[in-house]
Amino acid sequence: MWDILAGVLVGVLLGTVSGLIPGIHANTMAGILLAAGAALVPVFGPSMVAVAMISALVTHTFLDAVPSTFLGVPDPDTAIAVLPAHALCMQGKGEEAVRISALGSALGATAGVPLVLVFVGVIPIVQGYIDWGIGILLVGVMGYLVLREESPAWCGGIFIVSGILGLFSFGFSYLGGPGESSAVLMPLLSGLFGVPLLLTAAPGPVPPQSYSGLELGDRELRRSAAGGTIAGTMVGWLPGLSNATANAVLASAVNYRDDGRSYLLATGAANTANAFLGIAAFYAVARTRNGVMAAIAGIEPPPVTVLLAGAALAAMFAFLLCIWFSGKAGMLTGLDRKRLNTGVIVFLVLLSFMLAGPFGLAVLILASIVGFVPDLVNVPRVHCMGAVAVPVILYSFGLPLL
Repeated sequence: MWDILAGVLVGVLLGTVSGLIPGIHANTMAGILLAAGAALVPVFGPSMVAVAMISALVTHTFLDAVPSTFLGVPDPDTAIAVLPAHALCMQGKGEEAVRISALGSALGATAGVPLVLVFVGVIPIVQGYIDWGIGILLVGVMGYLVLREESPAWCGGIFIVSGILGLFSFGFSYLGGPGESSAVLMPLLSGLFGVPLLLTAAPGPVPPQSYSGLELGDRELRRSAAGGTIAGTMVGWLPGLSNATANAVLASAVNYRDDGRSYLLATGAANTANAFLGIAAFYAVARTRNGVMAAIAGIEPPPVTVLLAGAALAAMFAFLLCIWFSGKAGMLTGLDRKRLNTGVIVFLVLLSFMLAGPFGLAVLILASIVGFVPDLVNVPRVHCMGAVAVPVILYSFGLPLL
């Protein structure tokens, strides 16, 4: 029990750092722990190190809502969510936006615990029948998103162009350095969703932030939590998918422009449920769905109940931390939005260069150009998720990215 508690505390600390600082992912923290494993495991045991890794991931899924809401900087896992979250912040309701996301994550974690136990026992029996249908599912969802719009030609064109940009970014990611191909996700999605939002933001001071409760009905809450948990379960289990894919799937059910609060809750639930279902995939069919589970595979994994208990406890701490940070929204009141947004853009440029060198800057610039098109032709920016969806579809059908 003490090993689990110590691992949770370390993981919550690391996950808080990665969640609050854009560009740092929980996978990075897991890599640090794995690199230090030779020194940590003999002293603290493999269970403590593994629990710290999964706790960092779960905590990250809560805290990443803070920079997305207050700074307009998208996390690669929840890129679309920055649009309604930052919009609420500019209406003086940033604290509400973070609290809604935290509630969604808490509900995703609550559902994730029993789902892990069920999936570990049941899904291996039907896994072979599931794998082949992923590409078909995504084609259907993306096709529905495009055809339901008033301008399907523009939406389809944006989806295809962003998909080509995604193929280029992942296919030539080695130009950014020897690191993982996921390093290009930050400049890619920041350009598509973050930079255009920051450059077109209205001038003037950040409005006073106030909180008077969640403007979200019980019906919307239940529907969004269920939809988000289902989407997170899908991407947590099926190969090749990510939380960014879940964002796009959810956009077919919840309109983030007209019902931003429901969308924020759904993406919060999806993000955290995905982290929990990654545990099930590892123990049931020995598949690693994220860098954290891959790092845990590099040591002696503890029993699934130990890892699940650590993840659940971390979710409780992370929820409280997220609520506490949401109360700091008032610190932004009166800041000049133009200067704030300029500073964030400079930060994104520097971070893109640090993660992927000159190639990262090129991806950021190209993605920003594509990201401006939806505003120019008045269509939803969700179709820019082709940057992630197209590579995943090709991967699912066994086709080369380039």
